[in-house]
Amino acid sequence: MKKFNKILAGVLTAAMLLGLSACGSASDATTNKEANQGTETASDAEGENGLTKITFCLDWTPNTNHTGLYAAKALGYYEEAGLDVTFVQPPEGGATSMCAAGQAQFAIDAQDTAAAAWDMDEPLGITAVAAILQHNTSGIMSRKGDGIDSPKGLEGKTYSTWESPIELAMLDYVMKQDGGDFSKVKQIPNDITDEPAALAAKQTDAIWVFYGWGGINADVEGVDVDYWAFGDIAPELDYYTPIIVANNDFLEQNPDTAKAFMEATAKGYEYAIENPKDAADMLIAGDDTGSLKGCEDLVYASQEWISKQYKADAFQWGIIDADRWNAFYSWLYENKLTTNDLTGKGFTNDYLPAAASTTSANDAATGSDSDAE
Repeated sequence: MKKFNKILAGVLTAAMLLGLSACGSASDATTNKEANQGTETASDAEGENGLTKITFCLDWTPNTNHTGLYAAKALGYYEEAGLDVTFVQPPEGGATSMCAAGQAQFAIDAQDTAAAAWDMDEPLGITAVAAILQHNTSGIMSRKGDGIDSPKGLEGKTYSTWESPIELAMLDYVMKQDGGDFSKVKQIPNDITDEPAALAAKQTDAIWVFYGWGGINADVEGVDVDYWAFGDIAPELDYYTPIIVANNDFLEQNPDTAKAFMEATAKGYEYAIENPKDAADMLIAGDDTGSLKGCEDLVYASQEWISKQYKADAFQWGIIDADRWNAFYSWLYENKLTTNDLTGKGFTNDYLPAAASTTSANDAATGSDSDAE
C-alpha cells in the first residue's frame, strides 16, 4: 500500500492539474464534507424513490472532463435508467481508494495513476470501464518565443515539477527522442494554480498542463504560449486520461446496473459532443462546490474544444483500445516504473453500450480483464 500511495500522490497531482488552473479548486471544508457524504450514501440499494443509488467519486472539483456526467444527470438519463446518481469529491486518500473500498461504485482516475493500483501483490479491486477522452491531451506549455516549442528546448530552462517518477521519466524520454538532455533542466516545485499567469510573470519557464483547461486558459487570459503534446512526440505516451473506473465487486454482483449506468453516461457525453454550450451550462449549474463561479468564459471555451476530444477518432465514446492501453503499460514496465508487467490488465469494454462489444480492440482480447489481476 505504501508504494501505491507514493506513486498515487505524485501522478494524481498531474491528473488534478486540470482542476487547479485558475478556476476549479474547492475549499477543504467542501471537499471533506462531500467525501463524507459519499461514504454515507454509497450503496447499490434501492432508495425511497425506487431508484438504485449510485455514488460516483470525481477526481477533483467539477470541470469539463466531467460534463457528460452532469449532462446525463440534468437531462434525466440516469433517472430513466432507474438510477439515483450522486457526485462526490474525493477524500484525502483519493477517488480510486474510495472506489476500491466500496464507498463509491464508480470513480475517475487516469491510466498512469491507476498503474499503481494494479502494480501490487494484492491489486486494488477496480477496473477501468471507459475512457473519458480518447487521447492524452497533456503536454508542456511555455512562453511563446522562449524556444521551448519542442522537448529539446527545455535544456537550460526552469520546469515546475511534481517530482512524480512517471512525470520525470516521460520528460527524460521525450527529450532524448528530440536529442535533448533532461539533466540540463532546472527543476522547481510546482505550486502553481494559474499556469498562464505564472508563465507571464516568469515564475517558471515551462509547466505540464492538460490542454483542454490550462492551454485553453492561456487563450482566455490572452497569454501567448508554445505547447507540445507528449502523444505527438511518442505514441506510446498517448495513454488514456482520464478514465472511469468501477468497483470490481459491484461489477460482478450488479452487471445490469453497471451497464445501465454506462449507457446513460455515454448518452450524456454524446450530448456534450453535439451540444457543447448547453452541456457547459449544465456543468456550471450542477457545480455545488462553487469552484466554477466566475470562470464561465473558461468553461465555455474549454467545452468547445474538449467536446471534440471525448470521442475524437474512435467509433464510439468510452472505448478503450487494447493496443494503446498495452503500449503505455509496456513502456512503464520497460522503464522500471512498475514492478509487474501490466499489459492486458485492468480494463474492459464490456459495460459500454452494445456497439462496443464488437470493438476493434478485439474486446481487448488481451485486456478485457475485469478482475484486474
